[in-house]
Amino acid sequence: MNFKRKIATGLAITLLVSSLVGCSSSNKSGDSADASGSATTIDFWAPLGGTNGETAQKMVDQFNSEHEDIKVNMLKQKDYYENATKLQAALTSKDQPDVTLLEITQTGTFASENALVDMSNYFDKTYQERFFPGLLTNSYYENKFVGVPFNRSTPILYINKDMATKAGLDPAGPKTWDELKEYATKMTNKSEEIYGFETPIDIWFYEAMVMQSGGEITNGKKVAFNNESGQAPVKFWQEMMKEGVMKMPPGEDYNAWDVAKQDFVNGKVGMIFTSTADLAGLIQQTEGKFEISTAFLPENQKYATPTGGANLAMLEGGTDEEKEASAEFIKWMTETDRIVEFSSSTGYLPTTEDATNSEKLQTLYKEKPQYKVATDQLQYAVALPMLSGYKEATDKLMDEIKKGLTDLNSNPKDIVEKGTSAMQAVIDKTNK
Repeated sequence: MNFKRKIATGLAITLLVSSLVGCSSSNKSGDSADASGSATTIDFWAPLGGTNGETAQKMVDQFNSEHEDIKVNMLKQKDYYENATKLQAALTSKDQPDVTLLEITQTGTFASENALVDMSNYFDKTYQERFFPGLLTNSYYENKFVGVPFNRSTPILYINKDMATKAGLDPAGPKTWDELKEYATKMTNKSEEIYGFETPIDIWFYEAMVMQSGGEITNGKKVAFNNESGQAPVKFWQEMMKEGVMKMPPGEDYNAWDVAKQDFVNGKVGMIFTSTADLAGLIQQTEGKFEISTAFLPENQKYATPTGGANLAMLEGGTDEEKEASAEFIKWMTETDRIVEFSSSTGYLPTTEDATNSEKLQTLYKEKPQYKVATDQLQYAVALPMLSGYKEATDKLMDEIKKGLTDLNSNPKDIVEKGTSAMQAVIDKTNK
């Protein structure tokens, strides 16, 4: 979303959002010291909820207990979208945090406005190259290191193992789109209103399926899937919905995700696409109900997956002292032990090989192999575009695709043409 234009054209909205930021801020003193004057105070905005947010808060509390000279105020945000909206308002009012978790496709928007610190001044190449290459693809903007991988994820397939076994299917899950359709058909029970498959109609899953069909999302600043690779996911979804074996959950953005996850927990659907970050919560919610298995996203022409989640980013505007404190905090949060702790508690990806090979995670993978799937799938990771306004552009695209899936007789070619045209218009406007 091009937040700067939106705010400029709506002063009332800016004032409202700025007031929300003010309500949640820590009101750091100008010299960034606490009451004793001995510690540098920094604000950390974290769009993490539930178990994930609790785990992050415990880590921040531990950091504070171990560092007398730095105090971190962690301020939870509802989600990535709210975080970005508040962040833009805070930058306008010069009340921005020192560190935030920035959703990877929003990086281009903020980096293009020179709002992000080039962290290569604090972290050398050796540090940067600790992280899996598939996660670093969205860490750079114009050769500047602006994002440290932290709560990173990939979409994976979740399967009700008991339901699959009862249907005579391999509970390890389908490997191809054709097999996904076969599984969905056999796991559907129309008399009990149980669907075999459910997925939010979300850009993340669409990106994955375009890539799996041999396509790419953009080529430079041009939309690149107004072709058969872009039409393939729409055709596939339409076919499954016509046959009554796939459900499109109602709701916008994460509301639709919540519906799909709740249907899965309640045994109303056999398989869903969602993030590996949901793994710990779903295992907990289904305990005593059924067993979950996880699998790669099925291939069409090939396996491919986008990565997602957020990177730790430093915001311009702070003092040198605050930037040094922020760098120390990020370094601590991404030490191997912390990566292991966060991954094992949430289901987010371990971001380095050292963490993956740790005794704790290797033991976890043996006990709960569902956790290992996302890490294994990283070999098929593909970078997402780093364009300003990418979120707003893909929102326009998905609006057209959702319209097409409410009228199952719509022509996929026409749907994709309208969607790519709307998407390109936003990209052209925000990347002049």
